[in-house]
Amino acid sequence: MMGSGKSSVGRTLSELTGRPFLDTDLLLQNKLGRTIPQIFQIYGEDAFRDHENSVLRSLEPAGAVLATGGGIVCQEANWEELRRLGTTIYLRASFATLLERLESSKKKRPLLATESWTDRLSSLLDARRALYERADMIVDVDGLSLEDAASKVLAAVSQRS
Repeated sequence: MMGSGKSSVGRTLSELTGRPFLDTDLLLQNKLGRTIPQIFQIYGEDAFRDHENSVLRSLEPAGAVLATGGGIVCQEANWEELRRLGTTIYLRASFATLLERLESSKKKRPLLATESWTDRLSSLLDARRALYERADMIVDVDGLSLEDAASKVLAAVSQRS
């Protein structure tokens, strides 16, 4: 979910493991030459999701740490691609944690560009929770620093192997 720390924890995990770090949002921005908010504004969410799927399909399993956009789980075809690429991990954060992080974030979230963004966040989380829980692993990140969250993910993956 947006605000759970996917990119930040992913970068930290990449540093801990020495594995390359990839972020589907950054790959998409590079591919289309626009920011995520611009892509949403110009093309709309449906086209954004199609481009997101295209980016996933273009990747090869390479032992990289991959961070994705929070809505990538909404298309069934993306689950096939995510599983093809490796182990999926849901960084689970409570609504309160997400709210706190998003309130202080400078990053613009197109899906929250509304006056009642907290209601929108709540409804998105409710709608996506079951999809996120389809991940191979769930790691709770409430109250954890980036380093602690990355270490917790690494420990969980190591234990699973």
